[in-house]
Amino acid sequence: MQEPNKTNVESIHSSHKGFKGIFETALRRFKVAMHLISTLPLYALGSVCIGVAFLPGIAAFHWIQTSVEGTPTLVQYFATGTSLALGYFMYGFTMLFLMPLINLIMRTSLKPWRGPYFSAEAVKWYIHNGITYLVRFTFLEFVTPTPFNVLFYKMMGMKIGKGTQINSTYISDPCLITLGKNVTIGGSATITGHYGQGGFLVLAPVKIGDGCTIGLRATVLGGVTIGDGAKILPNSVVLPKTVVPAGETWGGVPAQKFTFHKAA
Repeated sequence: MQEPNKTNVESIHSSHKGFKGIFETALRRFKVAMHLISTLPLYALGSVCIGVAFLPGIAAFHWIQTSVEGTPTLVQYFATGTSLALGYFMYGFTMLFLMPLINLIMRTSLKPWRGPYFSAEAVKWYIHNGITYLVRFTFLEFVTPTPFNVLFYKMMGMKIGKGTQINSTYISDPCLITLGKNVTIGGSATITGHYGQGGFLVLAPVKIGDGCTIGLRATVLGGVTIGDGAKILPNSVVLPKTVVPAGETWGGVPAQKFTFHKAA
């Protein structure tokens, strides 16, 4: 088989870099206009995905309505209410599998990065989280905590060990997060693989070791590493790049090592 011409390959790479450079230059110079141009197609995509996810529910609704034609009015009211509720849950479970597929097709898996908010990499970050939030704000609460929310996060790229429970939907950048075995994420805890610093967007992995506990409404930011068996107390904030050693208990804002004093 004939090998690709080196000149052609270099030309393709050069044109790709050139297009990306032009796109990023336009993003920074015409921020508002380019932001609209970049995000409007995403809203269109979201509308299409929601429409596709509603198809099974609409089919079920239509079938049930047809089945109860000619029955007493009360029966028809009950069938309408039930079919609407059934349609919504069918929509939700469809979204749990459809949106990770869209994420895979669009190749929005994130890597550690630091750069301007108005850049091509930031657009990819926006898409990845937009896909996550579309499920989060329309259905995910109904399957948290169950194996379904763990499965959804795994399909979105999060690494999750056996026996881990996630009792929160406040999670961003799932593909940058690693949870070990038997981890407990408390209710409404926030875990995010990004933060802002000096006008730049920073994408940084979060690693939480085996047997850790993240307390109720605690916040773990990008670049944090938490060792095996460590505990983060409720309402605490673990700042970016913090390393919590194995077995320690941390708490407060910002979170620091917490020492328990025995009563005299």
